[in-house]
Amino acid sequence: MINTFSANNQVGVVSTFSELINTDFKGEMNALCWYRNLNGDFKEIVAKLSLKENITEVFPEDLMALQLSESGNIAREIILNDLQLLTDFGASPSLNLLKCYERDEEFDFISTDVYSFHVDRSPIATDTFLCTYHGAASDIIPNSQAEQKILIPEIRERLKELYDGPSEEFEFFLKENYFDLHYQIKEGVEPINLGVMHLWRLAVDHPRQKVQPCIHRAPIENEGEYRLLLIC
Repeated sequence: MINTFSANNQVGVVSTFSELINTDFKGEMNALCWYRNLNGDFKEIVAKLSLKENITEVFPEDLMALQLSESGNIAREIILNDLQLLTDFGASPSLNLLKCYERDEEFDFISTDVYSFHVDRSPIATDTFLCTYHGAASDIIPNSQAEQKILIPEIRERLKELYDGPSEEFEFFLKENYFDLHYQIKEGVEPINLGVMHLWRLAVDHPRQKVQPCIHRAPIENEGEYRLLLIC
């Protein structure tokens, strides 16, 4: 598997979990990739798990209960190890079997669901970690290649029409309803796909963050295929 990320200024590529958590974001770099070419049959795990809702959390005991082939067992050990590494680091990882996320269809001029390019925000110093083991993978884009939706004149005017309150509190209204987290990709820009099996760390908007938060989106799922996603 060829590493296609190293030539991009937005992405830093590392070869160990220790490097992933200890490398500082800087400049344009607000995404770190622990690049991995893993063995193991993750598709077998997906096939043997049961989807109870559109998003079903999978716990370690669920994985351990599966009867797997040798290749499936290798995949299971990789997932369990990733969960343990992140837990030991102090994160709260969640493994999800995904059919689809809920769509935001309230407004026809702006979307605030995870399929829209957006950034994550936290009141505390943290980062987003994710790894797609199977299925469609997420996309990111450089901050210079996107525009905050609330700054696009026609969208801003529609939001002002929606808002019913004092003008000095309009910006608070945008933030309270998460409109300010969403971005419009510029014409002709090709997103960077995160691929499968790699463990990513993405910069989050928080008071101590020294770089811009990473703009990303969930992918449209492949027809008839579930995603297996670790995220925290």
